[in-house]
Amino acid sequence: MSFTIKFGTDGWRGTIAEEYTFDNVRRCAQGFATYLQSQGKQDEWVVVGYDKRFHSENFACAVAEVLAGNQFRVYLTDGATPTPVISYSVVEKKAVGAVNITASHNPPVDNGFKVRDEHGGAIPPEGLMEIEAAIPDSVSAVQKLSFGEAKEMGRVTLFDPAPAYLEQISRLIDLQPIKDAGLTVVVDAMWGNGAGWFTRLLSGGKTRIIEIHNERNPIFPEMSRPEPIQPNVDAGLAATLRHNADVLIITDGDADRLGVGDERGKFIDQLRVYGLLAYYLLEVRGERGPIVKTLSTTKILNRLGELYRVPVHETGVGFKYVAPKMLETNALIGGEESGGYAFRNHVPERDGILAGLYILDMIVRLGKKPTQLIDLLFEKVGAHYYDRIDTHFTGDRDLREQLIKDAQPRTIAGLAVTEKITVDGYQFLLEDGGFLLIRFSGTEPIIRVYTETRHPDKVQAILKDGLRIAGIE
Repeated sequence: MSFTIKFGTDGWRGTIAEEYTFDNVRRCAQGFATYLQSQGKQDEWVVVGYDKRFHSENFACAVAEVLAGNQFRVYLTDGATPTPVISYSVVEKKAVGAVNITASHNPPVDNGFKVRDEHGGAIPPEGLMEIEAAIPDSVSAVQKLSFGEAKEMGRVTLFDPAPAYLEQISRLIDLQPIKDAGLTVVVDAMWGNGAGWFTRLLSGGKTRIIEIHNERNPIFPEMSRPEPIQPNVDAGLAATLRHNADVLIITDGDADRLGVGDERGKFIDQLRVYGLLAYYLLEVRGERGPIVKTLSTTKILNRLGELYRVPVHETGVGFKYVAPKMLETNALIGGEESGGYAFRNHVPERDGILAGLYILDMIVRLGKKPTQLIDLLFEKVGAHYYDRIDTHFTGDRDLREQLIKDAQPRTIAGLAVTEKITVDGYQFLLEDGGFLLIRFSGTEPIIRVYTETRHPDKVQAILKDGLRIAGIE
């Protein structure tokens, strides 16, 4: 019996050489081709790109062969390419979608299969379900051309996606002031697709870019996975102090997420970074427009929405919810707790490169160091404190989820519970405007417990109560 492929929040990921095999990747590609055909998009162009993980370029070629065999035309990137660059290529090439071979921030043993729509954004949940349903049970049902034949027939075309993306960046931000500022910026590419991009964008001036982890190494030394959170970022934070740098910019394995470290070598959590980016667009650039946020991200955004009189829309967790809402509302910014941020006049896709440039521009325009930017933000909205615990669990998931569903705590860590929201996971709103959120991973036996609160002394107590509600002591 063939392996059953299940799509999570962003596509499918699996362990290389176990479930993630060439045959199963081809089956996924056939499901995507069938889905596009059902949308009336036969004989159109599809972008295919990949990251620097083990065999990614060869898995991408396998996808191109299947799409070509189903009468699609393929633009295949000529090298490992950041996810936001792939997404922008969909728009620039007027393609009907994209396949991206990447496991993003997963451990080194994994690889993945991401799909994107004609806007370069995540496909909504109902579309993912259709793709999943269209995946054939056997590779024998897959139609494909050999790579050489597909190229010869003009069904597969190699292309360099960088020039068009760089031109787009120049429309969104004036890079010259950053180049001239004389900053020292450490960039941690986490052995991934972000390597070289900040150097390319910001060289030629007084600002100095120092890159680390900028070669291909699919075992990701000095980190457990290329995810821009601690302890994975500790080597980058140490490099920031060693070079007496002004800021640390971190991109994850496929460069769609951003992490930031301050001038003191301390990590700035993703919720505060999202608050900074929204404040930058609203206050520094004077722009206006809706904000889209997932339930798991910061209430700083709700406060900014009140102060600047812009609507704030909350969605389920994942860009499959954020991207459609951004398109629907013409949002100024959209983002999630994991460090993914998207921007208006670009693509409804996380872009760690552009987000990093916006942080640098904010530093230059306001003449403030990262710690001072946080102080400025908190002067505006009040201090917020965040943390998260991911823990493995054993036993029946349904029974554990029922336990959380039935929980009706009056207080959590001494704070009154004002509301329970079950849109995506189980969120308990607290009297101080903060929250406790408990969610299950869509791909692993992991429970994620998040909190944000105005009380720094209650962060760990809230997380502990969250674990207790989930039946984990």
